[in-house]
Amino acid sequence: MRVALVHDWLTGMRGGERVLQELVTLFPDADLYTLIHVPGSISPEIEALPIHTSPLSRLPGIRRHYRLLLPLFPWAIERFRLRGYDRVISTSHAVAKGIRVKPGIPHICYCHTPMRYIWDQADAYFGQGLKRALATPMIKYLQRWDRRSSTRVTQFIANSNHVAERIDRHYGRRARVIYPPVNTELIQPRTEAREEFYLLVGGFVPYKNEHIAIEAFRRMGRQLLVVGDGPSRARLERDAPDNVSFMGRVPDAVLADLYGRCRALIYPQIEDFGIVAVEAQAAGRPVIALGRGGARETVVPYGRENPTGVFFHHRAARSLIEAIEKFEKIEPEFDPKTIRQHAEKFSAARFRQEMLAEIQRD
Repeated sequence: MRVALVHDWLTGMRGGERVLQELVTLFPDADLYTLIHVPGSISPEIEALPIHTSPLSRLPGIRRHYRLLLPLFPWAIERFRLRGYDRVISTSHAVAKGIRVKPGIPHICYCHTPMRYIWDQADAYFGQGLKRALATPMIKYLQRWDRRSSTRVTQFIANSNHVAERIDRHYGRRARVIYPPVNTELIQPRTEAREEFYLLVGGFVPYKNEHIAIEAFRRMGRQLLVVGDGPSRARLERDAPDNVSFMGRVPDAVLADLYGRCRALIYPQIEDFGIVAVEAQAAGRPVIALGRGGARETVVPYGRENPTGVFFHHRAARSLIEAIEKFEKIEPEFDPKTIRQHAEKFSAARFRQEMLAEIQRD
């Protein structure tokens, strides 16, 4: 079976790229199509594939400024013409699902989310003032294109029930849910006692809400380690208090170690699924999460049987502080083994098995 894989862009190893890596494991002889490829930014397994890029990938400064080219993404993805394949599998949170495929070739889209910049997260990215007014024609154009291009997909697979509902709402399509893979083999609970710091793994884009966590820890004085990088990192780091330390991007093994050592993961964002929350649980550590989006499917809140975390319910520092204070009172009630067992439900082996069965169904 000759397979083409399609991915929005290859500029770093985040949750979407980890899904792609598992698909590469299933189809090591596939061709890979993407808008932008920054060599060396992804895993050797992905880099080993024949990678076909759009004209955007050749523009100077593209690594840092590719997000500014959002209006050009539909044009760029439609420049590809896929022929001679038995299956096309896209992993999409933007435009990969809109690639043109020869009629009769099944196109399965693993959808992380309908394009968040123009649907549910438009306010976070463009605000409500002049910037939003100027962006409105572009948003309307992209929404029309997004709906139209969704008809090119034979079958949608959603990464959570939260996303499946949005696929139905925006595209009028039903989607099977297959949760993303989490490397529960790399991440293991520690036998040593946990340490006093809390951990935040950030992407530093609007919906991640790192500013809420930083403000909460400014008021509390607890130690917070922040891992990750992104557009707003420099500003947040510049204004952060001394008890909040920024580490930037770290290797997977270092992050796994931090998960195991932390007191709990701070999780203030509304995620489509949220691999980071499951990774922390794979290390046996509780999650203090905003109780919306994917966290409601990956974290068992205190008050239910076998809890793995605590929810807060408002995107505000005060609400997070109350959740942390609650967690510290009930902390001994969280069992690392129980938390780990919950995370194992999201293993990479389970993802590969379910995806392969779905791909081979027709």
